[in-house]
Amino acid sequence: MKKIILTTVAVFAFSFANAQETKFGAKVALNVATLTGDVDASSLIGFQIGGFAEFKISDKFAIQPELLFSTQGAQVQSEGTEVDFNLSYLNIPVMAKYYASPKFSIELGPQIGFLTSAKGKAMGVSVDIEDFFKSTDFGLNFGAGYDFTKKFSAGVRYNLGLSNIAEDSGDDSVQNSVFSISLGYKFN
Repeated sequence: MKKIILTTVAVFAFSFANAQETKFGAKVALNVATLTGDVDASSLIGFQIGGFAEFKISDKFAIQPELLFSTQGAQVQSEGTEVDFNLSYLNIPVMAKYYASPKFSIELGPQIGFLTSAKGKAMGVSVDIEDFFKSTDFGLNFGAGYDFTKKFSAGVRYNLGLSNIAEDSGDDSVQNSVFSISLGYKFN
């Protein structure tokens, strides 16, 4: 954990020191989320909302850290009953962006997520299930973005969960999987 924090601080420090241009903004996204691994699950629709800072290192490269509240989870069949696992995370992705053209970028980067809430819902009854999930999630993001104007942008992203989020799961493994479509607004 210390190495991850130190690496993140080093990336931010390098970005601030070498950034040609810095833009701050907000974004919202529609999530299509599920759980993968040793679970048979269907997708749930959720959302993301948060902010970002884009540090242009050159005309072609930028680093974009983000802070996002994200609703995720999945629907699972359990003994003939549909159970919705509604998970909420505070996610911190750090994206490396490559501008293939002045308006189009592709992005890749790690993400750490902190579980803020976990609820199981079946037949109209909601139950707290935070104890069944680990408090931290690690993932890898792949995506692309398009800047319509200097202020408005859109993007698509896939978050591949890398860590087992199930607490005390034995040999079973469960990961987050989230596809999102976003709209962004740059303030400056």
